Amino acid sequence: MTDLESPTDLGGFQPEFNDVAFPTPPARATVEEERLHRKQRLAGGLRILGRLRLAEGVAGHVTVRDPEFPDHFWVNPFGRNFKYLRVSDLICVNDKGEVVIGDQPVNTAAFAIHSGIHSTRPDVVAAAHCHSMYGRTFSALGQPLKMISQDATAFYNDVALFADGGGAVVLDPAAGKKMAESLGDKKALIHQNHGLVTVGESVDSAIWWFVLLERCCQSQLVAEAAGTPIVVADELAQAGYDQQGLEWAGWFQFQPWWEELLREEPDFLD
Repeated sequence: MTDLESPTDLGGFQPEFNDVAFPTPPARATVEEERLHRKQRLAGGLRILGRLRLAEGVAGHVTVRDPEFPDHFWVNPFGRNFKYLRVSDLICVNDKGEVVIGDQPVNTAAFAIHSGIHSTRPDVVAAAHCHSMYGRTFSALGQPLKMISQDATAFYNDVALFADGGGAVVLDPAAGKKMAESLGDKKALIHQNHGLVTVGESVDSAIWWFVLLERCCQSQLVAEAAGTPIVVADELAQAGYDQQGLEWAGWFQFQPWWEELLREEPDFLD
């Protein structure tokens, strides 16, 4: 039975439509079960980014906090292709940047960026960053995301813009800390001349927000190249956010991808 088939309550919120409750993440009874679940979602999320060709070369990393040791996180090893990663390939890194589980190296930039996020935001379970084409292009403009579509409203008042150090490889944890502080309590960050970072209370939502933000950046670039896009009114943008910008919505949007992976590439669970 998959998670999608086992709906339980999520923080007291059980969305309904025509009196039919939507699925929500099931509870896991032990730390070991939760750890395995997070690692499975991480491997799946990495493969999705690879499938969508949002990861290029050796750049890009996704992390998930360990449920037992909150100052440790699991991450993809440096230099490995996202499309072929498995649960057994993942490495665990401590708060000093040391690999404590696994025999492959960690990307120094991954530690610098994600350690800052995980130490600053205890509510964040997962974070995603890749050098995606439209995200990095949009970031060069140094401007905020505009509410020009229904999809964009998922980020209404929930995207930070950070200009410091853009264009340089982030190798210093102090720089990662500044990125995390700029992120504040939002779920997404546009780092000028660098790209996008998204976070969530699950790998599912962090991956979905990243892909959606990438597409919204693409949409704005295309719209502004064609003319002057009309911005959605604030009250409508807020209504859109309330429906599709919350944590549950991000988790839910990930589930079709999860189903696809289970059917077509179940080896990622190895």
